[in-house]
Amino acid sequence: MSNRYARIAFSEAARERQRIAGSYRDYGAQLENGRDEPQELELRERGFIRAADSFFLGTTTPDGWPYIQHRGGPPGFVQVLDDRTIAFADLSGNQQYVTVGNLTTNDRVTLFFIDYPLRERLKLYGRARMVERADDPDLVDRVASAYTGAIQKIAERAILITVEATNWNCVKYIRPRFTKARLDEAVALERRTAATDHDRLTAEIDQLRRENEALRARLDEMAAR
Repeated sequence: MSNRYARIAFSEAARERQRIAGSYRDYGAQLENGRDEPQELELRERGFIRAADSFFLGTTTPDGWPYIQHRGGPPGFVQVLDDRTIAFADLSGNQQYVTVGNLTTNDRVTLFFIDYPLRERLKLYGRARMVERADDPDLVDRVASAYTGAIQKIAERAILITVEATNWNCVKYIRPRFTKARLDEAVALERRTAATDHDRLTAEIDQLRRENEALRARLDEMAAR
């Protein structure tokens, strides 16, 4: 079992805080077990990433300042290429190129995926590699395939990330939020359920009505004798 996440995230300062708080047994002690090797994406993680319609990307400036950028798109805009590689298209934006500039000098990245309705979140450490459209337009188009029409063509580059480690966060303090698509799905399901219940109740009422009419006929027949 890999303890790569703990080796990346739990610095000596973090471990000392864990000892003071009494949580070292649950966290820092992970460094004492397992192997320091990159983690592979499990089935749950691959499905979670493929279903995501957004994530936050963290890089570091040459001066050491952290930088966070939001990325969003249709579900599937982050592709899982294999058990250790994910990719997404870098679309033309405001042309500040802070993330691109950071990756030019430091390939370390962290990604934060969160599903608000399910109250789940996944942290990922990795190393990024940029492939410019001029160097491999076919690859960029394949990575941008979740987008349609002109949007696909404004992808300037593909960013491929080799996964180093992942970690699931607890659900505590995640407030559920629902996109319009999720709400539409819930409403449609509720309508289908209501229609099914209506059909079932109508069938039961019809059956009871027939049974009642049969009983009335029998009573009328007995009264006529």
